[in-house]
Amino acid sequence: MKQSEARERIEKLRTEINDHNHRYYVLNQPEISDFEYDLLINELETLEKKFPGLITEDSPTRRIGSDVTKEFVQYEHKYPMLSLGNTYSEEEIREFDNRVRKAVNSEVEYVCELKFDGASISITYHNGLIQRAVTRGDGIKGDDVTPNIKTIRDIPVRIDKNIVPEEFVVRGEIILTRSVFDRLNEERAADGVQLFANPRNAAAGTLKLLDPKIVASRSLDCFFYFILGEDLPFDNHFDNMKLAFEWGFKVPDSIRLCRNIVEVMEFINHWDTARRNLPYDIDGVVIKVNSLTFQSELGYTAKSPRWAIAFKFKAERVSTRLLSVAFQVGRTGNITPVANLEPVLLAGTTVKRASLHNEDQINLLDLHINDTVFIEKGGEIIPKIVGVDLTNRANGSSKVNFISYCPECGTLLIKNEGEANHYCPNYLHCPPQIKGRIEHFVSRKAMDIDGLGEETVDLLFSKGLISNIADLYELKKENLVPLERLGEKSAANIIKSVNDSLNAPYHTVLFALGIRHVGETVAKTLAKKFRTIDELIAADAEQLTAVNEIGPKIAGSIIAYFEDEENKEIIRRLKSRGIRFSEGTTGSALSDKLNGRIIVISGVFNKHTRDEYKEIIEKNGGKNSSSISANTSFILAGENMGPAKKERALDLEVDIMNEEEFLKLIGEES
Repeated sequence: MKQSEARERIEKLRTEINDHNHRYYVLNQPEISDFEYDLLINELETLEKKFPGLITEDSPTRRIGSDVTKEFVQYEHKYPMLSLGNTYSEEEIREFDNRVRKAVNSEVEYVCELKFDGASISITYHNGLIQRAVTRGDGIKGDDVTPNIKTIRDIPVRIDKNIVPEEFVVRGEIILTRSVFDRLNEERAADGVQLFANPRNAAAGTLKLLDPKIVASRSLDCFFYFILGEDLPFDNHFDNMKLAFEWGFKVPDSIRLCRNIVEVMEFINHWDTARRNLPYDIDGVVIKVNSLTFQSELGYTAKSPRWAIAFKFKAERVSTRLLSVAFQVGRTGNITPVANLEPVLLAGTTVKRASLHNEDQINLLDLHINDTVFIEKGGEIIPKIVGVDLTNRANGSSKVNFISYCPECGTLLIKNEGEANHYCPNYLHCPPQIKGRIEHFVSRKAMDIDGLGEETVDLLFSKGLISNIADLYELKKENLVPLERLGEKSAANIIKSVNDSLNAPYHTVLFALGIRHVGETVAKTLAKKFRTIDELIAADAEQLTAVNEIGPKIAGSIIAYFEDEENKEIIRRLKSRGIRFSEGTTGSALSDKLNGRIIVISGVFNKHTRDEYKEIIEKNGGKNSSSISANTSFILAGENMGPAKKERALDLEVDIMNEEEFLKLIGEES
């Protein structure tokens, strides 16, 4: 693969993964299975390793998703909540064991725990009392949901302070049993409210409710799996967790201390079958190095501990009959085929639909209507068809053919060479694409317009109040107040947030426009090279492809976007409303004090966030980097700097600068 092709694929993967992160962590509406998500992440990691020059600090491989919302106050985690590396194979578990034993030069004990399918929580106790409970968030900071956590009976509000450290952090997983989940969905069905997709979805959604009384009525449970602190009783995980049970925390009795990897595999094999008898969902087993000293030696990658790994169970499989295939239009115009199935029970839920992804998969399976098909589900929301029972195929059954025209607007579909998906090119007038583009424009990473979720956008579109992104800036409070589910307060919030979005920087606006193949990274690159929107509109293919990271496909997409008169009219209207379409309006460079310096940021800071420091570095002429090398000028280190980065810096004799020293260097001492 050429570097230009890799760049395009990487950008597409990052955009797709970020969208799935938003749906999983924020909306609690995942569209793909864990397995399919892992495949996307693995492909991105492989490409980044092959083309290290294309790695960026904001890549999904460098961070986890986020469940942070505006309704709650955010707090930084004293100890970052990282995600776990995972595997589906015994071979990779044994490779993990080999790496660990080689790194610490010793035999190793492991602790095996069930991997609960719920919502993670981190609770700080001070002098025996709950001080604060914070969601995972983006791993660095999360939402303060302390009042909601106090309603969960499994969680002690007070512990005898004579038997616990002065301050410690305990982590657990908030879950719903399947029986409680079924009861909630029965109640929601009776009330005509959208059903929860699964227990994890219900637990995460409940945790973010603003009324603790409703939270208390949902019968949440919490299983605890980790304790952190400066003065823990034991230097090993297993004994600390046994003590946590004595303190009153609900530590599952399934936790096991394993002397070697053979015992680990025995634990995994046992629960692969026994999990079906549990009253709640698990999707695998977590394996942790028991010794805290060894954990410290092994350290962390950018997003995962090196001393732990998750083994995910293989998907369950059943057979059923294919009734029909429907074709859905996504926000970017991609056409996704979905199989409608004869209802069948799989992994505790009734399955009626399965994902088919694209035409290639339909052809590979050679699907016919009324075929008996095999479907799998391993924690997935929409299961997947993995095969066909040809012995049961009826004579004369009709083959499933991919459609040629958009099911929403009738436009002839396009499939570009080298791409797997068909898409509808009528992005300006195809209803799902219009609504999807508006949803993208108002999203947190784009214009960050609060109060305009998917349902509200659909409502405003159906009422004829918006038909493109420029219409948002002509909304009036009096138009919104009478609408269902809105009212005075919601309408005022929407109008205020729309007006606040006028302050969004130029590169954010470029990303928000939703130009095909233009993600966050490409938008920043374009904004630096073409300082105004007019310069970008005037650029030809040669000028665009001369820019680093811009290949022919991205250039062609940009040119096609700005050649469309309706798009240019939308931009003209946005300009008239005060949207920032020039780099200069967001503030020019502050100084050249960091010119030529490559800086790595690590840890948690007091005076600015990590993102703010990255911007400060760039505005003072420096360059941000995510990894330490001989070319690194210095490390800007906050509290809890990653031990692996610290060790790497010492090995390469790279200077480590604290927050105060850095601010003094750039002249921001106060």
